[in-house]
Amino acid sequence: MAEAGQAESEQDIESKIEETRQRFKSEYVEESQDRYDSRDVERLFKDDALVEGYLTWRHFVMEDTLKMIDESLQWRKEFTLNDLTESSIPRWMFESGAVFLHGYDKEGNKLFWFKVKLHIKDAKSVLDKKRYVAFWLERYAKREPGMPLTVVFDMSESGLSNIDMDFVKYIINCFKVYYPKFLSKMIMYEMPWIMNAAWKIVKTWLGPEAISKLKFVTKSDIQTYVGPEHLPPHMGGTDQFKYSYPPLPDDDFQSPICENGPIVSEDESDVKDIESESKETLESSFNSEQSIKPKKVNFLEDSQKSDDLDRGEPGRLRGVRKPTTTFKGTLLDISPSEELRFGAKESEKKCLIILNNVTKNHVAFKVRTTAPEKYRVKPSNSSCEPGASVDIVVSLHGGFQASPQDRFLVMAAEMESSGGAGVPELAQFWKEVSKAKVMEHRLRCHVLESPKSILSSSFESPSATSSDHQDLQSTLMRVMTSNSRLEQKLDSCLWTQKVLLVMVSFLLALTASLWTS
Repeated sequence: MAEAGQAESEQDIESKIEETRQRFKSEYVEESQDRYDSRDVERLFKDDALVEGYLTWRHFVMEDTLKMIDESLQWRKEFTLNDLTESSIPRWMFESGAVFLHGYDKEGNKLFWFKVKLHIKDAKSVLDKKRYVAFWLERYAKREPGMPLTVVFDMSESGLSNIDMDFVKYIINCFKVYYPKFLSKMIMYEMPWIMNAAWKIVKTWLGPEAISKLKFVTKSDIQTYVGPEHLPPHMGGTDQFKYSYPPLPDDDFQSPICENGPIVSEDESDVKDIESESKETLESSFNSEQSIKPKKVNFLEDSQKSDDLDRGEPGRLRGVRKPTTTFKGTLLDISPSEELRFGAKESEKKCLIILNNVTKNHVAFKVRTTAPEKYRVKPSNSSCEPGASVDIVVSLHGGFQASPQDRFLVMAAEMESSGGAGVPELAQFWKEVSKAKVMEHRLRCHVLESPKSILSSSFESPSATSSDHQDLQSTLMRVMTSNSRLEQKLDSCLWTQKVLLVMVSFLLALTASLWTS
């Protein structure tokens, strides 16, 4: 029954998506062809997740959804987002370090930093500043589709001269209208008391959903949302990151290392290749002009996947969980589609990535990670024959634990010639391949909850209930005492009222007798 209800719900969403597209086409697109960028309209009619995002943010109210899409697509054309590149933004804005992406919160969401003290209100540069923010948001949306951001307004050492209400309203609209379901939370750090009046105005611009995402914090409680490893020292953290440009600071993927030895026996050239790869830093090549087709996720039957993998399964794959979702890419189909699932058990410390070549040529690939010290990847740099598949084992080592902040990047590029796919040829290929021809797909980590933590929480619950009961009992006693005092005061008031009534009656009677005499 539950499955039937879920299927009906999915069918309802699909029908809503189709209705949204049809109405938007007839009521908006056909009236004015020049109102939007044709690339945005095409994406709207192909990307189900995009339309569902608008519908969800507007609670499936059709009229509100259509107005939001209209406003969003007009804004995208006005700011030429599809053609917005690093070179189209004034260099001094990147050098200022006022806005950048770096680090993650405790839920694994990327941090979007606004250094408020570095912002000075200037009418001449306000449009460039808005385009600058749009550049970062669009860049992240293409690299991490469907993943929310946590915005951090660092207000330390800022004052009234740094407050630009028009710019703040624009940032809010970016998350409220232009990028639906993109905001995880908005952290306001050390907001000066003098800005309280300004933020009362800002709250009127926010919807109920956005207001609930506002978190006002100080140095003493910011670690509720962001761990110390991703906080700068002035916030009580240990992150020694210093902003500098170039390059852009958000490219934090590196080659995984294999210092504790290979997962299975490797030849010497493979080991040397992995060691040399680990010394590379990720090139700042994730520009916003990369053309990657919209993401489509197919859910495969577990039994079918198991049958395919169990046939002739090598020793290194035994006990590794088989992925059940697939991302359909331009060069490779990648399983799983979105996340690697790690846990505390020994059997949960390995994950499998399956690459399937969907082209007619060899495809070179390599795997990068944001935590190279934690993971071993085999193979991390190789190629895949036409129509063939490659199993990649990702394993934790050295006693490390997976974290929601960890990410993996699969890079792939089509090789025109099939001859020579060894270490030297691959290294030369990656040096020469055009960045526009590289397909990228990102995977995040999901940490499975251990049975111990579930049991401990269940065992702790009675004591928590007992404590809650005691608190409730003490509160009830205080209420009863207060009620008793109120009753005494009420009795006193009633007595005084009766005395006053008797005195008034006596005075009225006396006045009447004097008047008649």
